[in-house]
Amino acid sequence: MFTGIIEECGVVEKVVRLDGAIQLVVRSRLCSKKIKLGDSIAVNGCCLTAAHLGPPSVRGRRIRFDLLEETWNRTSFSNVTEGSLVNLERALRADGRLGGHFVTGHVDGTGSIRKWNQQGNDHILEIDVSPELRRLIVLKGSIAVDGISLTVAGMTKGGFRIWIIPFTLEMTVLKSRAVGDLVNIETDIIGKYVETLMRR
Repeated sequence: MFTGIIEECGVVEKVVRLDGAIQLVVRSRLCSKKIKLGDSIAVNGCCLTAAHLGPPSVRGRRIRFDLLEETWNRTSFSNVTEGSLVNLERALRADGRLGGHFVTGHVDGTGSIRKWNQQGNDHILEIDVSPELRRLIVLKGSIAVDGISLTVAGMTKGGFRIWIIPFTLEMTVLKSRAVGDLVNIETDIIGKYVETLMRR
């Protein structure tokens, strides 16, 4: 379980495609300090397992993650290349503070940035999503975009709108995003359970 409060931006150093699997190697300065093999880390909002840890250095530490084809196909990782920035967050401790909202790290799908404009000191971000995802998104509800806990500020014909404050822009991968980019989307877990119960 995660909170959607990003701890740092890691740098992708390698993406290796193997038979039926993909290896993602990320360099981290902060999140790699207090983790061990098998620990969970949210990478752009996707819960991944630390499969290998490189030796510490002044530039940080390499973490290798093994991705299934399902993960590759459902997320925006297929657009990640060497040098890409990724949001990193370690799993929530049982005695930790919940600063964002409950984020499972199970990405529901991707969205496409349709609008990315500055207004004053802030930015307006509009994201188009599939109808299946849109029906689980509500005004003023919580949503995770690339693992960032955000509040839905408005609904659009094709998706939703959110406001980004300068701090969030500076501390996350949003500073490297542009119109047309894909982002990982995880809708609020409460909405998914309510919809499932109502269907039954």
